Amino acid sequence: MSGHSKWANIKNKKAKVDSQKGVTFQKFSRELIVAAKMGGADPAGNFRLRTAIDRAKAAGLPNDNIKRAIEKGAGSGSADSYEELTYEGYGAGGSAIFIEAMTDNRNRTAGDIRSFFTKFNGNLGETGCVGWMFKQIGAIDFSKDTIDYDKLFEMSIEANAQDVTDEDDFFRVVTLPEDFQACVEYFEKAGLKYEQAELTRVAENTVEVTDVKIATNILRLMEKLEEHDDVQHVYSNFDIPDEIMDQVSV
Repeated sequence: MSGHSKWANIKNKKAKVDSQKGVTFQKFSRELIVAAKMGGADPAGNFRLRTAIDRAKAAGLPNDNIKRAIEKGAGSGSADSYEELTYEGYGAGGSAIFIEAMTDNRNRTAGDIRSFFTKFNGNLGETGCVGWMFKQIGAIDFSKDTIDYDKLFEMSIEANAQDVTDEDDFFRVVTLPEDFQACVEYFEKAGLKYEQAELTRVAENTVEVTDVKIATNILRLMEKLEEHDDVQHVYSNFDIPDEIMDQVSV
């Protein structure tokens, strides 16, 4: 398992503490604010907002927080002005890292991210240095309790999806970015409830990491980036074998 998928598994296994939950809630709130600002406060006519609400609810963001964030974005409250930015660089051992951020102070965000890379033996690069390695896809995840693979595959063909993958705990329907909304709406009309639907990125190639020190630095950098308020998503292409992971302390 590599990069973003392995990191996602590590995060899911980490203990949930209040400070981490606070950062997570902040990230969802920012996405709701930006989505409402761009497309309005009505989720029925704003697909990005609708999927953001679904993800926020799944993460446990209280309804009052969701409502306040939408009101801010739509202009009913005191809205912060966030811009969407990306950062690219290399972690220890040459692993590629791609970061999506929302910030109201780009100088602060860039300075913080640069310091993280430096601290953990990586380097922040120029725009475009690794972005080409990370393909954007639509990902729609379904619990295995709700549908079997063959039926989902048949429906996915009808929805013009690209693939259906078995991710151990769930099935993932993969779409082109431009087909993502239509696929989600197809499943909704068919009455099939998804666990999560989002635009995400997958690495086109991987870098194997077999040195414990390098692996430790990569994972600590990933953790530090994820904890930053302004960072929404972090993707990487590292591949750390299980026997090395067993020796890493993050």
